[in-house]
Amino acid sequence: MLRNLISTEVFTILILVSLLLIASAKLIYPKRFSDFTSIVVNFKYLKMYARDQKFLDGFEALLFGNLVIGLAIFSYQFYNKGQIVSETSELLLLKIGFAIALFILIKVLLERLISSVLNIDPIINSYLFQKISYKNFIGLILIPVNGILIYTISPNTLIFISILSVLAIVNCIGSLSFFKRNQNIIKKNLFYFILYLCALEISPYVILYKLITSI
Repeated sequence: MLRNLISTEVFTILILVSLLLIASAKLIYPKRFSDFTSIVVNFKYLKMYARDQKFLDGFEALLFGNLVIGLAIFSYQFYNKGQIVSETSELLLLKIGFAIALFILIKVLLERLISSVLNIDPIINSYLFQKISYKNFIGLILIPVNGILIYTISPNTLIFISILSVLAIVNCIGSLSFFKRNQNIIKKNLFYFILYLCALEISPYVILYKLITSI
């Protein structure tokens, strides 16, 4: 029995929403957006805006929305190896996006809570800001990547692994640069920082991997 197929319209709409979010961020915060786009080669953005970070930040909220959409589309494509499946795919895409947003938000809240308990707020707040900034930058990269995967090529496992490797490298650049610039502070709180990394940087992803592979 043939399955009912959906077109790429839902992806087109989501990519347009992503572009709208990015355009809004650039329009409302032009200077900050300009500094943000050079985050991989220049740490000016991190130095300027880390001190002024807020729990609810309009600029980060716009970029976070784009990140969730980008990760949801990419994860869906990876899950289906580039194939567009049945009408329930729209529901699956929505579930993936919701799960990603929920996972990231809960993780950040737990990180802030534990940093307060361990009394290492200054270093963790700075680390979270840099980590979130680099993840939001990955959201920018995912816009053209998703466009290419949907409209241009037929993706396979090798292509997905290559893309994931590039995204992982970008993420690692953010983490390594933070460790290098704050090594003196980290050394003073080394035990607590290692405890934090094990509890909230390694364990959640191990658990998530186990859940995904079991499903």
